[in-house]
Amino acid sequence: MDTSLGIIGGVDTHLAMHCVAAIDGRGALLATSEFPASPAGYRLLIGWLRAHGRVVKVGVEGSGSYGAGLTRALIDEHVPVVEVPRPDRRIRVLRGKSDPIDAEAAARSALAGTASSAAKHADGAIEAIRQLRVARNGAVKAKTAALNTLHALVVTAPEQLRRELEGLPRVQLLERCAGFRPHQDRLADPSEAAKTAMRSVARRALQLRVEADTLHSQLAKLVTTTAPRTSNLFALGPDTTAALLIAVGDNPDRLRSEAAFARLCGVAPIPASSGKTNRHRLHRGGDRSANRALHVAVVVRLRFCPRTRAYLERRRGDGLSKLEAVRCLKRFLAREVFNAIRDDYEALTA
Repeated sequence: MDTSLGIIGGVDTHLAMHCVAAIDGRGALLATSEFPASPAGYRLLIGWLRAHGRVVKVGVEGSGSYGAGLTRALIDEHVPVVEVPRPDRRIRVLRGKSDPIDAEAAARSALAGTASSAAKHADGAIEAIRQLRVARNGAVKAKTAALNTLHALVVTAPEQLRRELEGLPRVQLLERCAGFRPHQDRLADPSEAAKTAMRSVARRALQLRVEADTLHSQLAKLVTTTAPRTSNLFALGPDTTAALLIAVGDNPDRLRSEAAFARLCGVAPIPASSGKTNRHRLHRGGDRSANRALHVAVVVRLRFCPRTRAYLERRRGDGLSKLEAVRCLKRFLAREVFNAIRDDYEALTA
């Protein structure tokens, strides 16, 4: 086995244990092993890799979840880390499924260049934005679930109680239900039980609304401080700006060009021609949250920006459908956002 070209590592990450494989520069498997998912285990894993030769790079599957701690440890040791997607299902059908097989597949993806995206560092302000956004989105989803539960309780409540609550606006319904004073010694009565359940769900929804609003204010302040130029772009609110920043991460150098950012956001055009039809469409990969953020921004611009509406009408006059014109607008917006994010990162790191 030839290790003169260096070795490539591949890691299949899990909650408690990480499985690692090492291959040489020609693709020959050197060895596989398992290490605990802990700081001590990370040190042992890195030492095990270096014992086989000079580590060129390591492909980590799940670098943003179970492999986040290992990724940070590898970056601290100045070991290049690339993100590895899930193994192809066709390969799993042919070779089977096990941790050593997945670790070897991760190493081979890194060697072949199939996995070429540098892993996010997750050690700066963007990681803080991501954590606040995750908490806010969780609160919003829980509030929505509570409201749906409350409406279901109203629909199935006893007739007199249902007539009192039916048709009330959301805010009044929450306040009315949160103010119920049911008799706790009469819970066998469906009306009293319904009031008890509605009060519990309404108070939960009100608490989650306050929590979501607080997190939104904190997120907006942090996003504006971290990326003022991006935040000032028309039609980009705190949540959409946060989604785009999170897609890039704390190390923007992982994106080599504006085209790489467009592909990351799922707005890079790819050929979709056949016969006499000559057209392009947007590829369906990339970060779907960032793609949604660009789509929302374009929809807002189409409603409130005269220049955007004029562009849409001009392209439709050229023979493009509205959907195709919107795709062009998303690509143009990606260019504008990329330049703004780059300026913000330069100011932030300076």
